[in-house]
Amino acid sequence: MKLIDKYGMQRIKIKLSLTVQIGLALALGFAVGILLQNNVEFANSYIKPFGTIFLNLLKFIVVPLVLFSIIAGLISMKDISALGRLGLRTVAYFMATTVVAVTLGLLVSTLLKDVFPVISLPVGESSEEGSSISFLDQVINMFPGNIVAPLLNANMMQVIVIALLAGFAIVKVGRKAEPLANLIVSANEVISAILGFIMKLAPLGVFCLLCPVVAENGVHIIGTYAALIGVDYLCFLLHAIIVYSSCVRGLGKVAPRRFFKEMIPALMFAFSSDSSLATLPVTTECTRKLGVRDSISNFVLPLGATINMDGVAIYLGVTSVFIAHCCGIDLTLNQYLSIAFASTIASIGTPGVPGGSLALMAMVFASAGLPIEGVAIAAGIDRIVDMGRTVMSVTGDASCAVVMERFERKTNSGAS
Repeated sequence: MKLIDKYGMQRIKIKLSLTVQIGLALALGFAVGILLQNNVEFANSYIKPFGTIFLNLLKFIVVPLVLFSIIAGLISMKDISALGRLGLRTVAYFMATTVVAVTLGLLVSTLLKDVFPVISLPVGESSEEGSSISFLDQVINMFPGNIVAPLLNANMMQVIVIALLAGFAIVKVGRKAEPLANLIVSANEVISAILGFIMKLAPLGVFCLLCPVVAENGVHIIGTYAALIGVDYLCFLLHAIIVYSSCVRGLGKVAPRRFFKEMIPALMFAFSSDSSLATLPVTTECTRKLGVRDSISNFVLPLGATINMDGVAIYLGVTSVFIAHCCGIDLTLNQYLSIAFASTIASIGTPGVPGGSLALMAMVFASAGLPIEGVAIAAGIDRIVDMGRTVMSVTGDASCAVVMERFERKTNSGAS
């Protein structure tokens, strides 16, 4: 937008995207942190508190965000059940690949966790929760004794259970629950708007949280980013080669080599645009060349762009192990299960707000008792990893379309 100053000269107002702002904050945090290596106390006393404010706002929004986004997502899926067989098969496929994705992310990052350096990051009081609790007790603790305590105490596993029960109940009741459904959908929009306001502070929060960490740990922290990015993309590659290739070959009867060759235009567009929704036209054209009818792709691909986020599931799992190792925390089986469950739900309910995945990352960390301060570390590379996450989403959507095409043809030929 061009502006005219008092001297009649034109000035150009440049509006930087949130991604660019966070990137600049990351660079500035590194630079100032290195300069303050001999004044760590100053960084902790006068810079870090402003980052803590940003974290407090994230903690404040996580509970209502998770509660309303999950319920609203289930309400929107009532139309899927009405579409019958195709809808149920598609959702089942997406859920199955998401569970495999987060499991793969946790397994690979755990095997390679020694490549992650140990840094000085405050560990919250809840980080050791679950270490002495049995698996059965963990399952029992997922189910709330009342509806208020989980919301007040930010017990994320119980909040998720409440949201799932409420969402399924509203869909079951149907027309009589429409006023409540409309209220929840409206509340979800309001919560998403509040999250948008909070994310405007993300650059300041990242700078104020990262600067003291760099000041205390030195320049070798740069290696943490290289390690995290490397493990993320390794998991993306493995998931594509092992899971998607197996699905298109075994279930879709399409050669993986042909599948990926035809999908190259969509994958390149997804990587550059960072949006699976914007890639939809290209993805549709690519799946058409793979023999998928428009009636299938027009249903599966838009749905997948909304709820199929295998890349997010992998990213949340890898980042959780990364933060735990950096803080010297040995994850227990219960914490792994909490991360897997929360990451699966979070990947489905990722809000369409810039930086929304960071809020859900805070939810996953809270569910496993990991320090939410780790969000600031991950935020710096979120955009770089997000390009790979988008490629994963588009690949998963296309693989589902190929599989559903074969299933529908087989079912129709059998019925005739």
